[in-house]
Amino acid sequence: MAALAVVEELLLTASGLEELRALKTAVLALPLSSLRESALDLSLARIFSLLNDGDGEQVALCVTILERVLQALEPVHVARKFRDELQRGLFHPDDAVKILTISQVGRIVENSEAVTEILNNIELLKQIILCIGGEKISVAKEAIEALSKIAQTRAGLEALFLSNLLIDLKNVMAISDIVRYRVYELIVKISSVSSKSLNYCINSGLVLQLVEELTGDDILVRVTCTEMVTALAFTQHGRQYLAQQGVIDKISNMIIGAESDPFSGFYLPGLVKFFGNLAIVDSPQEICEQYPVFINKVFEMAEGQDIILKGVAVDTLGILGSNVEGKQVLHKTGGRFQNLCKKLGHLAMSAPTELRLRCLDAISSLLYLPPDQHTEDLLVMTESWFASLSTQPLDLFRNISTQPFPDLHCGALKVFTAIANQPWAQRLMVGSPGFVEYIVDRTVDPDKSSKDAKFELVKALVNSKSIAEIFGNQHYLRLRAYVREGPYFVKAISTVAVEGAE
Repeated sequence: MAALAVVEELLLTASGLEELRALKTAVLALPLSSLRESALDLSLARIFSLLNDGDGEQVALCVTILERVLQALEPVHVARKFRDELQRGLFHPDDAVKILTISQVGRIVENSEAVTEILNNIELLKQIILCIGGEKISVAKEAIEALSKIAQTRAGLEALFLSNLLIDLKNVMAISDIVRYRVYELIVKISSVSSKSLNYCINSGLVLQLVEELTGDDILVRVTCTEMVTALAFTQHGRQYLAQQGVIDKISNMIIGAESDPFSGFYLPGLVKFFGNLAIVDSPQEICEQYPVFINKVFEMAEGQDIILKGVAVDTLGILGSNVEGKQVLHKTGGRFQNLCKKLGHLAMSAPTELRLRCLDAISSLLYLPPDQHTEDLLVMTESWFASLSTQPLDLFRNISTQPFPDLHCGALKVFTAIANQPWAQRLMVGSPGFVEYIVDRTVDPDKSSKDAKFELVKALVNSKSIAEIFGNQHYLRLRAYVREGPYFVKAISTVAVEGAE
């Protein structure tokens, strides 16, 4: 309690930097439970006043002190007790004070008792909206986050979209392209919550404005708007709206039109990502059948020379192949995908490092089969894909896993882990000289992430139903011992002292 008494005294008397530094240290040292049981809020007026009278360090110290103490107070108490201080904080020239204020508003609106205190303060909400148009992205992000929390309730939606605040929101959008995108980000965040939230945003006219910009002449605007629309498509009600408005058809046509557009390299990755994400949250088969231009473009990009487009294509193949339905869609393309597998294997070995890592991730995703999906057809399919990667695919990934680059090392181990529960892969592993010895050798794993990746591989093998029969009892027991000992086990080396030895 002595520490608390020191804090209380400093809150009342602190005026210079030395005292504020001591107060900061004392406040941060106290647990929140102690701060909650005190009456420190009665003494915060002095710290709030010092925010408006001091240099950068003084303001920074006051912000840290206030962050800690306010965190200990109930949101409804903060809303009522410090209403005026919160209002003034939004006009402060220091961005840290604005962020402190907006973050407190975010806390308050998450509390059902306190939220009305904010919703009834239209001027405060207006100032938060204006913060979206500020120069500092950190302040704008905090404002977007707080406003999206406000819109979690019907009262909040009505405050934002059925009052003059909507006019303020549209006025802020006119500041610049960048600020307009920030408002779109807010609209998409709100729209994604529920169909009711989406309807409020639709009625505001801002969703339609976003969709119209998607097919505009400005290339950079297209890129940004595609990202926004992709985020909206992650929800079922969002996808339904986009389909009803013909947006998905428009994006498909944009991919077709990209062939004759010399600037398509800027926005094409976003369009392909849109369909890739759509396929994984909806149905890969339906999306690829309804929009064949998408899958054709992915193959085209993967087979092309542009390294940026190639990377996007590789990622998209990994996303598509992450579930069984997507794997079957790729399998139906026949020899074209088999040839593409060969390219993936080549890229995994010789492309620039970042693309190699993306290839290893995609290959892992494509080859993995959940234990309950081990049908004969699917096992034959993954085995044929693995064989297409290289003339000696097991050696290919073994070579990558022994290179002195932790990321590549882990990426190759991830491929082995993906196929570890499949009988054909287990037969390859046990038939490869020295492979079992390699996977139980902890000394070849240079760091923690590598040891963890190796442990996941061994664990996947041990948990497989077919491992004991295929690997044999001796190897199986070694693998079980490895799992039992854990990833960081170090074998103790005993020494024997001999009398008379130096």
